[in-house]
Amino acid sequence: MLEWLGLPVAASAHAGEVDRIMVLVHWLMLVLFVGWGAFFVYVLYRFRSRRHPRASYQGAKGRFASVVEVGVLVSEIVLLAFFSIPFWSTNVDARPPAHHDSVEVRVVAEQFSWNFHYPGPDGKFGRTSITLVDPDNPLGLDRRDPAAKDDITTINQLHLPTGRTAVIHLSSKDVIHSLGMPEMRVKQDAIPGIVQPVWFTPTRTGRWEIACSQLCGLAHYRMKAFYTIHTPEQFEAWLQEESAALQPQ
Repeated sequence: MLEWLGLPVAASAHAGEVDRIMVLVHWLMLVLFVGWGAFFVYVLYRFRSRRHPRASYQGAKGRFASVVEVGVLVSEIVLLAFFSIPFWSTNVDARPPAHHDSVEVRVVAEQFSWNFHYPGPDGKFGRTSITLVDPDNPLGLDRRDPAAKDDITTINQLHLPTGRTAVIHLSSKDVIHSLGMPEMRVKQDAIPGIVQPVWFTPTRTGRWEIACSQLCGLAHYRMKAFYTIHTPEQFEAWLQEESAALQPQ
């Protein structure tokens, strides 16, 4: 746990690996900062004007600079080849196979709110249409579609369970937004015209804020939501409660 370094709570299965990569990168940056800072002080002293009243344009000679540059290059290659690229391949490129135990949610961003759409007990997302979009139906969900009758929609409130992979289908209705969930170690741009899949597995219960990480307009400060990570039992209870609210009174 690296919370003492100022990092947010690590609440997803891949958070630890992300943190390890960040720590390694910052150690490299610290070594470079101290090393080049010390070298700069040495150069200021070694080539001071009192000792060298006439400037020399031949440059420094020796292998020190070349050795340092090669060392930095090797360190960066190691970080990429053995940490960053394998992590990207496993957690980003390789989409998890469809599984009955995963939780799929459509997330549609707009100025200035987040819309969440769950498929309901039948596991199917209902039809949506731009012609049906209005203030009371921001997703344009067609409730006449049989698959849409049990769909659950929320605004600025995302609910997910621990221990199950969450697959987010992210898109935007207007401008570029960005889904920022620091505790899950997730940040992904929402781009108009593109449905971008994002997946992660929550491991810790809690309630945190979703922040838009892209400047999206004059009311960007309002572009926030909250997500709650439940135990599996609590999540099922929430689903049942939301489904009951859809039933005609």
